[in-house]
Amino acid sequence: MILSTKGRYGLKAMFELGLQYGKGPIPLKVIAERQTIPENYLEQLIAILRKAGLVKSVRGAQGGYLMLRPPEEVTVGQVLLALEGPMAPAECVTDSESPKCKLASGCVTRGVWEKISHSIHDVIDTMTLQHMIEEQISTIEKE
Repeated sequence: MILSTKGRYGLKAMFELGLQYGKGPIPLKVIAERQTIPENYLEQLIAILRKAGLVKSVRGAQGGYLMLRPPEEVTVGQVLLALEGPMAPAECVTDSESPKCKLASGCVTRGVWEKISHSIHDVIDTMTLQHMIEEQISTIEKE
């Protein structure tokens, strides 16, 4: 399973907003430059994140975007769910309310997909943007 550009760039944008949390709104252009994301594409991602209630826009000369909650309260899973939808290696193990596979009870691979799905969620649902920030700071200090 490979995340789309939408998920990868959106998470990088949220990381940048997390780094700047509490410092006021950050212009889209600054986020795009710091995280090497095309500005036009970032506009689309921010719109999705805004609809998901993760960011808000501030208008005016000193405007830009802010995270609505502190980075320690926003999980990687919340960001990816907003951008990508449910994260699972197979449709039959998503939490969505779509019809389940009729062969699920006897499927030889379903157990594997469930274990992979649980492993993915163990990471993305417990790792916050604050964890990402701390890992980045730790990496920079080691260099």
